[in-house]
Amino acid sequence: MRLPPVSALLNLAVLCVFCSTGPLEDVVIDRYYIPPVCPREVTLGDHVRYHYNGTFEDGKKFDSSHDRGYPFSGLVGIGRLITGMDRGLQGMCVNERRKIIVPPHLAYGSLGAGSVIPPDATLYFDVHMLDIWNIEDKVQIHTLYKPAECNRTVESSDFVRYHYNGTLLDGTEFDSSHSRGHTYDTYIGQDWIIKGMDEGLIGMCVGERRSIIMPPFLAYGEQGFGTKIPPNASLMFDVLLVDLHNPKDDITIDSKKSLESCIRQSVAGDYMRYHYNATLLDGTPFDSSYSRNQTYNTYIGMGYVIAGMDKALQGLCIGDRMRVTVPPHMAYGENGVDNIIPGSAVLVFDVHVIDFHNPKDNVEVTTTFKPENCNDTTQTDDLVRYHYNCSMLDGTQLFSSHDYKNPQEIILGASKVIDGLDTALHGMCAGERRVAIVPPHLGHGENGARGVPGSAVLRFELELLDFKKGVPNGYLFVWLSDTPENLFEAMDLDKNGEVPLEEFSTFIKNQVDNGIGRLKPGEDAEAIITDMFINQDRDKDGRIVAEELKLKTDEDAEKVRHEEL
Repeated sequence: MRLPPVSALLNLAVLCVFCSTGPLEDVVIDRYYIPPVCPREVTLGDHVRYHYNGTFEDGKKFDSSHDRGYPFSGLVGIGRLITGMDRGLQGMCVNERRKIIVPPHLAYGSLGAGSVIPPDATLYFDVHMLDIWNIEDKVQIHTLYKPAECNRTVESSDFVRYHYNGTLLDGTEFDSSHSRGHTYDTYIGQDWIIKGMDEGLIGMCVGERRSIIMPPFLAYGEQGFGTKIPPNASLMFDVLLVDLHNPKDDITIDSKKSLESCIRQSVAGDYMRYHYNATLLDGTPFDSSYSRNQTYNTYIGMGYVIAGMDKALQGLCIGDRMRVTVPPHMAYGENGVDNIIPGSAVLVFDVHVIDFHNPKDNVEVTTTFKPENCNDTTQTDDLVRYHYNCSMLDGTQLFSSHDYKNPQEIILGASKVIDGLDTALHGMCAGERRVAIVPPHLGHGENGARGVPGSAVLRFELELLDFKKGVPNGYLFVWLSDTPENLFEAMDLDKNGEVPLEEFSTFIKNQVDNGIGRLKPGEDAEAIITDMFINQDRDKDGRIVAEELKLKTDEDAEKVRHEEL
């Protein structure tokens, strides 16, 4: 049975020995240093460790634990100490210092103790209390700080990473993970660590700080540990939990925010561009795509990224934001990454999906407006005039034809714009409006272009203003009806057997005006006709004769620098 604190009773036993002429009847106690904080006092049945110097009245030393280099350890109140010390130690706090005067009848009496303590000797002890514990003690836990949010706490079989400072009860430091520069990493509840720490870590949150005090029988017991932890020492740990996970953990996804519209979700094999901030579980940052001002671009579901992210990036919509927590066995495992990611670290990624596509994707075209009369539509070789707004899928504006004086004008199929845009402009009628999503392999590819990031999916808002029917590639003029039976005679307007440029030009213009033929659109008509004439004037004498005139379909496959009639 443990007795209540007796410090008040001991104070009543203090006598004025320096002014007394009679023998002492009880121990005399001078509490010359009392620590400001005293969570417990020595009571009967407690185990104690203390240093002391023992002297006689004349100051002569007869014993000292300091001289032996280790403190005294024993039980109080069960007869293992002289009666005077049993009484004198009661009510002491850890780190308290006392002078205890023990009269002979409470020490070694009239017999003394061999050659060391003479008969009827009064003994003077200067005591420094180092440790107090009882066999009934349990682990003491004091929460020093606990985060406001705590989604998960330590359970048996978890793997934890924590920092600690370890001291004896008197404040003597024996170990610190901080001094080694890395956490202590271990499993919980599997006898990997001392029992007191196993118990003390249960229920902790990441970021929580605890003071954990454990009696020796839940620490290193009667043997102690090495030279720094003496036998029967109570231990105190100041612990900061940095990380926890369980080997059975999967990724967790929190705070997922999706846009209202989602045409399709990402799947394995897609190529994704995303931004991220990456931290350890305690909030320590280790990487960020934002700091590089460049998205992270990769195939997903194919092993190009850590397994946890490979899994988390599937089933997403463009524009999604989410927080992904990845256990180490789905990240960088026990080895970590150099000095950046510790071994067995849980990782947290805040992800923003910018866009994704599949290498097999085609252009996605959505018509937003179509005129009622839409009989004639654009095709290859047509000259088209259109307005456009170009942005990335996250809404970032890139280019707009409205920023220029004139609309955009191109010939379809002439490789003057990216393939995806050329495709999207096919099959439109004048006045039609479309939205086209162009994957990068039909856009600006992996390298991007000025103002366009590599592997970017582009969004075009298109409005076709008008278009002119074209001629096939390699032609300057095509017939819209049957060719005259004798082309040279039809062209030789003055019937003199030769056709100069003026006569050739008049003939071609008449064909165009009468809807019989069509010039290549988008270029100066006079320049086209002159080129056509030069192509037919094979001897370069400024006139065409019947032998020189040939239709392109009748010519050799050999290509000349200028396109021919």
